Amino acid sequence: MSLSYRRGVHLEEPKSDPDIARAAALIADGSRARILKALCDGRSITATVLAEEAGVSGPTASVHLAKLVEAGLVTAHRDGRNRRYRLARAEVAEALEALALIAPPLRVSSLKQSVRADALRRSRTCYDHLAGRLGVHLMGVLLETKVLSGVDGTHRPATAVHDRPAAYGRDHHYEVTDEGATTLRLLGIDVLESTRRRPLVRYCVDWSEERHHLSGALGAAIASRLFTLGWVRHGAIPRVVHLTDVGADGLTRTFGRSFELVATEAP
Repeated sequence: MSLSYRRGVHLEEPKSDPDIARAAALIADGSRARILKALCDGRSITATVLAEEAGVSGPTASVHLAKLVEAGLVTAHRDGRNRRYRLARAEVAEALEALALIAPPLRVSSLKQSVRADALRRSRTCYDHLAGRLGVHLMGVLLETKVLSGVDGTHRPATAVHDRPAAYGRDHHYEVTDEGATTLRLLGIDVLESTRRRPLVRYCVDWSEERHHLSGALGAAIASRLFTLGWVRHGAIPRVVHLTDVGADGLTRTFGRSFELVATEAP
């Protein structure tokens, strides 16, 4: 970093304003936007899969990915013969979710598009935690069973000060209860271990349900554990996840609340 001097004192140069126009121009391209949306589930995905998701050729996808990597929105790494890509940080996914609020809806002109839209609303990942009807239902269950204490998980736009859909919430505070820590240990989650690198409990305002879903270290830990147990699995559509029948039974046994309404084994 270059420095300026004043009377023998090293001074850091002041940070310039963020280049919003450049970031917006990168996202504005339809193919790049589809690539970024496909990466919003936090996984590393090959260029071949991303090309198919964006509806472009392999070479064209490579050009788009190179621009996204150069801009710091996406990172790349080698996995054997394949090169895999993922979002550089969670804030990229948050920015895309926020843009979804002001973007006009894509015209649904096929059964495939309709199925995709319904699946995203039902159960998806919001970077590294669960969202959609599954995510808000899980949050509601955690509150009902006193695993978490706080408000009731409802987003109230009329009284919201900072909260808006598709973003981290700041108006309310949730925390894990002592009883909740015990329940989470039975699920295989160590609450103290989860606090090492990031805030334990945060929430997002779900853009499709307009309720709170769990994020932060605990949200990520629960999602990771459910994938490990096979209770939740990734679907063929990027970001879409499916709560398996085994998962619905396991969560019902763990928390004593039904998950049948959000359970699915759809392809």
